[in-house]
Amino acid sequence: MKPNSCCILIAVTLQVAIIGAGLALAQTGGPTAGLDARVKAFLDRARHEWREWNVPYEDGQILHDLVVRNGFKNILEIGTSTGHSAIWLAWAAAKTGGRVITIEIDQRRHQTALENFRKAGVDQYVDARLADAHELVKVLPGPFDFVFSDADKEWYPQYFKDLDAKISVNGCFTAHNVLRAWAPKIEEFLAYVKGRPNYRTRMERGSGEGISISCKIAQ
Repeated sequence: MKPNSCCILIAVTLQVAIIGAGLALAQTGGPTAGLDARVKAFLDRARHEWREWNVPYEDGQILHDLVVRNGFKNILEIGTSTGHSAIWLAWAAAKTGGRVITIEIDQRRHQTALENFRKAGVDQYVDARLADAHELVKVLPGPFDFVFSDADKEWYPQYFKDLDAKISVNGCFTAHNVLRAWAPKIEEFLAYVKGRPNYRTRMERGSGEGISISCKIAQ
């Protein structure tokens, strides 16, 4: 066989193989198709059963979509509760090739969250820490491209200050319950992040609780 004919044959073979792989992937629904079905079934089944300061379903969907749309991989959650929002985040991380660190101070809630991660099938995408976020957040090395704060509202300003330098450019710091006008520290937090020249902040109403999304545009 002539050299040119050999090269053409190899190129055609590779092209056929690539097309075949693409068709197989399309037929299976993508690399996380099995996980998608399992997580969705779990979240739909438990939709109205979450208590103990877990986010509403609609807000979990917003977090998931933010992570997937932007390809975020290094994710930090402050305030696991029993795991609802972390499951949404971990599901998204499975699609982006990322992982979630989530922090909970209460041992019972932490253990329940671990069980929920296993049931939902996302436990391999979660690094769940039983710790005081006031102390742990300060020493986590980062960098992070997505942070979700849903712990003690009076500490929101400090969480942001402790993490600011660890948030990557184009990364986002998000916070829950920001439409609660009765919480003065939330007002202080929002005034602070909106005043940062290297961040752009917007709001998502979602369930009505409100999620602030502050994205870093420069170091």
